[in-house]
Amino acid sequence: MALLVGLVGTVFWPGLPMYDTITQYNQVLSGAVDDWHPPIMVRVWQLIHQLGPGIAPMFVLQVALYGLGFGLIVAALFRANRPWAGIAAGAIGLSPLLLGWQMVVIKDTQLQGALLLAFGILAWFRLAENRIPIVAWVLVALLLIYATLLRANAVFITIPLLLFLPHKPVSLIRRGLIGIAAMLLALAVSPIIDHQLLGADESGVAKTQPLFDLAAIATQVPDPWPFTPAERETIVRRHCVKNYFWDPLGDPSACGPTTNRLHAESQSTLYVDLAKAVVAHPIAYARHRLGHWNSSERWLIPPELPEAGPPDEAEQNDRGLITPASPLMPQWQWLAGAEASTPLGWPILWTVVSLYLLPLAWRRRKETPGRLALALLASALTLEASFLVISIASDMRYHLWPMTASALALVLLSDRLCLGRREKGTALLILLFVIGAGEISRAALQPAPETYEGMIHAPSG
Repeated sequence: MALLVGLVGTVFWPGLPMYDTITQYNQVLSGAVDDWHPPIMVRVWQLIHQLGPGIAPMFVLQVALYGLGFGLIVAALFRANRPWAGIAAGAIGLSPLLLGWQMVVIKDTQLQGALLLAFGILAWFRLAENRIPIVAWVLVALLLIYATLLRANAVFITIPLLLFLPHKPVSLIRRGLIGIAAMLLALAVSPIIDHQLLGADESGVAKTQPLFDLAAIATQVPDPWPFTPAERETIVRRHCVKNYFWDPLGDPSACGPTTNRLHAESQSTLYVDLAKAVVAHPIAYARHRLGHWNSSERWLIPPELPEAGPPDEAEQNDRGLITPASPLMPQWQWLAGAEASTPLGWPILWTVVSLYLLPLAWRRRKETPGRLALALLASALTLEASFLVISIASDMRYHLWPMTASALALVLLSDRLCLGRREKGTALLILLFVIGAGEISRAALQPAPETYEGMIHAPSG
């Protein structure tokens, strides 16, 4: 399995850079690090930069993490006398969409690789009913700490994953309280690690979330506070509030100059303002967040919404980072884009699958496959739920782990799904409704703009 992933990696050598990749590579070379992108990734990159030019070292790292992680999962299933489950897990790992994105050097694929290897190590020992050695736990801990620091919302992945792995019975309420406390602690500690330990400067990235939500509320209510009426009028006229992403509010060609006044406020002030606005206009806030969640889940959306399939060329740059030369690379990414356009590439489908599998995994929580599946589902669903409150963009790459975790949970539970006729019928109807509504939306709506600039200036929605 690892060798197959590595073979695909040779087609993409030395990796695909996106805009974020180039920004971080510039920080690696200059040493001027800020927190807009994860400082931990820059510091790791600086450690291994001498091993090779450009993005190659990080590309090797993330492909190795992904390949070894899936390799351990597949091998553990074969060793547990579940060959068909092992084959299914291998097929998931070789998915054109998942593997196509893994060839892009970016924080989300670093996150995916770290999580997969951590889970693969746990599955290797747990599915064999073996005790996990201290050395293995140390490696898992390092991988999960790295994953947690790669994204601000990664705490919604790693903490639920750990909470549902222990053998000892713990009540659901107690797990929930421990999880909430741990997430709040991690969210409080992460900025300290970024700024004091890793030496990153503040970039103002934390202000994007309250600005996104405040602007959306202001466009729906009579009193646009804390925006002025003139600022609200500009935001509406220039279509700067969009379900898809926050970017028009910061773009100089759209509403960047309009939001500069509020952007100069402190982060704490903006969040206090947001709390007041939510209390005063809960319906407007809920409408905005549900609209963004739908866009992020890629359910009732127009066709050709950007950032679904992985890129097939390097972002323009002056650092010599080029598009992989293999003629097979664009063919693979075409397959990835084709998969992304099907329901298998919709995050909403896997969210529904996770919700359906959750009670089945809970009933089997005393068995190792059930407990592992439960940890995966808790991790996937907690992250997807977090997008209802904390999210400013609808990129597919944010959902790589929930989709992968849901599919692996289905594989783990596949030996004893134990569905009655009524449950099967209900599940089928729900899936048909979700898929049917999504397809109707894509058939009825106008295609989304193909370019980033087009999305910035497109009508709101």
